[in-house]
Amino acid sequence: MAYIPRLKQEYKDKVVSALTEEFGYKNVMQVPKLTKIVISKGVGAAVSDKKLIDHAIDELTMISGQRAVATLSKKDVASFKLRKGMPIGVRVTLRGEQMYEFLDRLVTSALPRVRDFNGIKATGFDGRGNYNLGVVEQIIFPEMNIDKINKISGMDITFVTTADTDKEAKSLLTEMGLPFQKN
Repeated sequence: MAYIPRLKQEYKDKVVSALTEEFGYKNVMQVPKLTKIVISKGVGAAVSDKKLIDHAIDELTMISGQRAVATLSKKDVASFKLRKGMPIGVRVTLRGEQMYEFLDRLVTSALPRVRDFNGIKATGFDGRGNYNLGVVEQIIFPEMNIDKINKISGMDITFVTTADTDKEAKSLLTEMGLPFQKN
């Protein structure tokens, strides 16, 4: 038997039936699902120091379990001494099994390590069923060795779903285990 991530199995067993009951879908294919998770990190100081990009790539690779790539600037900005094509950030896109594994680690081990954690804000929805979450410190992930970090920095995590509305997306992500704040 092939390995199936815990959250993927839970999605098939519980989440689909719960969302079908809540929204009254007539077909299983109408039920929203998570398509990808994008983790991105801006490294503005990389204009002067190129090694910061390498550190950021290593950190995101450790956190996500997949090789991260540098993002390049699209145009020149003279006031920031930025030229077109210079690396200014890092990102990684997770799909399939790795996406479910990352989400499981985020919910079960990383978010509980945030100081004074009361849940994540529900204001990060974009109107099309996608959710953006900002993480202030990368040290909340257990994969990170605090001694080898040169600078504490944050990152953005984007959850892309097939949901049409924010209400459906919030229900999906709540069923998947994301702890939203109570109003």
